[in-house]
Amino acid sequence: MSEPLNIALAGLGTVGSGVVRLIETNADLIARRARRPIRIAAVSARDRTKDRGVDLSRYQWLDDPAEMALRPDIDVVVEMVGGSDGPALALARNAIAGGKALVTANKAMIAHHGLELAAAAENAGVALKFEAAVAGGIPVIKGLSEGAAANAIERVYGILNGTCNYILTTMEASGRDFADVLADAQRLGYAEADPTFDVEGVDAAHKLSILAAIAFGARLRFDAVETTGITGVLAADIAQARALGYVIRLIGTAEIDHTDNAALFQRVRPHLVPCDHPLASVDGATNAVVAEGNFMGRLLFQGAGAGDGPTASAVVADLIDIARGEKGAAFSMPSHELEALPPAQSGHRTGRAYIRFIVPDRPGVLAEITAAMRDAGVSIESFIQKGRGEADGEVIVALVTHEGPESAVSEALRILEGSDSLASPPLVMQIIA
Repeated sequence: MSEPLNIALAGLGTVGSGVVRLIETNADLIARRARRPIRIAAVSARDRTKDRGVDLSRYQWLDDPAEMALRPDIDVVVEMVGGSDGPALALARNAIAGGKALVTANKAMIAHHGLELAAAAENAGVALKFEAAVAGGIPVIKGLSEGAAANAIERVYGILNGTCNYILTTMEASGRDFADVLADAQRLGYAEADPTFDVEGVDAAHKLSILAAIAFGARLRFDAVETTGITGVLAADIAQARALGYVIRLIGTAEIDHTDNAALFQRVRPHLVPCDHPLASVDGATNAVVAEGNFMGRLLFQGAGAGDGPTASAVVADLIDIARGEKGAAFSMPSHELEALPPAQSGHRTGRAYIRFIVPDRPGVLAEITAAMRDAGVSIESFIQKGRGEADGEVIVALVTHEGPESAVSEALRILEGSDSLASPPLVMQIIA
């Protein structure tokens, strides 16, 4: 058997410790599949005294992870520090510059700096791999870049954040509102103490931009992802969606818009999903990604989107590829061949939408809303009004539109902007066909 692949692991949180545990538990199996042993040579983290549930005494401890990039006995640096910039980015840059392959689960860093790192890795002749950065243990990056490599991908979309999916499906099952379920999710460890990146859709947007680059051979444009989170979704919205035959899911969607000079459309937003759609049955902290190709049709990737075991599994799968000598381009093709696609505008897209208003219970409010819809050219399919028990004098008004341009809905809301008939900003959710 060949010489071991020596790795240095920076960051020993939940996933980093999971990587150590997995390599130790499945060492023989991994060596047979990798055709050489994978050996942890050094580790580093902020707190040396913390009990992580694994025995680290057999590994050399480095107080400064920057040493990993300098040591000649290290073949691969595994970055599990986190954060788009700062120590994680410095380590990634230095590792590649030092001739080390880099494996990371850091979607924020890849979304912001992936092109730079990919070009540097190509120039240095080393691998850059980040399967664990998107959808945890689901091999969606490998599926798109290898399994679907012969296809022109037409659309990629899915549930990319387990925290949001847990909250929405718990609201669905319990009838409770967002804030109440979020508090439970934090207590159970499904949500961070500061859940902003998750519930505002930023985490999903990071992952979507990476998937779009791989699926469409496009340069990363995280800044062009239209992002709306789930903080505005009420239990009443979920109940109304169910009555209409839908569930609510936070969906990230990316596709090439050929009506807009081959622009790249990327959006993260809560959607109404038909109950018979494959994504409707995805519950809890599960992730699911749908890819549609011109020859393969529709593929569904589904599984655990987070957690120490699934995410560590994806990290070690990348290490096995490197041990086999499989480098490949980080984004499925050389970075200089990725197209700089302009961002697509959503206004001319067509579809049906659910629009919810919270309004004072007084005469004339419905007339004002319907007049704005009429003047903007929005055709209303159904109209629902119901009381809001927790806010005396306010009611919830929801409407479903017929198929039409999104620009018309935006114009109707512009007409209503600032009206004293609206107690809070409206919520708009597209309906997946």
